[in-house]
Amino acid sequence: MTLTLKRIGRNDHATFGVLLNGTAPFAVTLEPPWKNNEPNVSCIPSGTYACRRVDSPRFGDTFEITGVPGRDHVLFHGGNTSKDTLGCVLIGESFDPINGVDGIANSRQGFIQLKALLAGQDQFTLTILDLT
Repeated sequence: MTLTLKRIGRNDHATFGVLLNGTAPFAVTLEPPWKNNEPNVSCIPSGTYACRRVDSPRFGDTFEITGVPGRDHVLFHGGNTSKDTLGCVLIGESFDPINGVDGIANSRQGFIQLKALLAGQDQFTLTILDLT
């Protein structure tokens, strides 16, 4: 299976995207802003990555984006604003300000949808496209 993350906007605090299964969008994403792929503070470069199921001590059953140059432990997980990620991809259902900060809402539901889509799969391919 291949999923596509289309990055559709960015500002000084976050990078915003839409996650698609084929041509159908099913979730929104939030990542840190681009900071030259610096670990823990930057979104990752656009490209194609292998993702594998992992059991994260902090986030439980999730998927790791592997093969990111100079980075490891880049995960998909829940969260609402860039303060909730150290370079990982947050999943949600809509773009919404959270306490006056650009963010995503219904993160838990968005993450549940991702896991339901990938039920029974231990890996998938992720293509990240920058449209900004």
